[in-house]
Amino acid sequence: MKDRPELNTKISVQDFTDFYWCKEELIDFCRSENLDKRGGKIEIANRITEFLRTGERESYQEKILKTSRFDWNTEKLTIETEITDNYRNTENVRGFFKNQIGDNFKFNVKFMNWMKSSQGRTLGDAVEQWTLITNEMQTDKSHKQIAPQFEYNTYIRDFMKANPDKTLREAIIFWKINKSKPGDNKYTQSDLKHRQ
Repeated sequence: MKDRPELNTKISVQDFTDFYWCKEELIDFCRSENLDKRGGKIEIANRITEFLRTGERESYQEKILKTSRFDWNTEKLTIETEITDNYRNTENVRGFFKNQIGDNFKFNVKFMNWMKSSQGRTLGDAVEQWTLITNEMQTDKSHKQIAPQFEYNTYIRDFMKANPDKTLREAIIFWKINKSKPGDNKYTQSDLKHRQ
């Protein structure tokens, strides 16, 4: 089995994408290489992958998207307001949604991800999308979705569901073994056979 390599500029793209990295490790790498360290874990990992592939510290897409001067903190928001490339979940935005939807409005991961990827859509579209997402979440409470960047949480949940006779401590041991190997970090029954 291949050992987990050191995260530095000599690592291959394949090794970087094959192994598990904590967000802190990714941020440390960005800091040492003068890369933007903002964003979620997946966004940071994609930025590092692009840097390892091209040597570019800022992608062309990031350069062209930094154009909007719309201030999500202070601008008057309506259902016609377009979602810009610099969208932020601000108190101003929260107030708009509470006004449109009611006091039961709150941001959730799925909705925030939709907002970040919906440049050019309107806040009216966002109100409809929030309602759809919320209805889906209420309909399917049996299997709560965990955002993709939370690989540890997903692994532990799946391990415990598949092995009700095992303890959380055992699940964590298997997680540590699994994350040190190349490949995805999803739980499979074969993990129990490969304990070292």
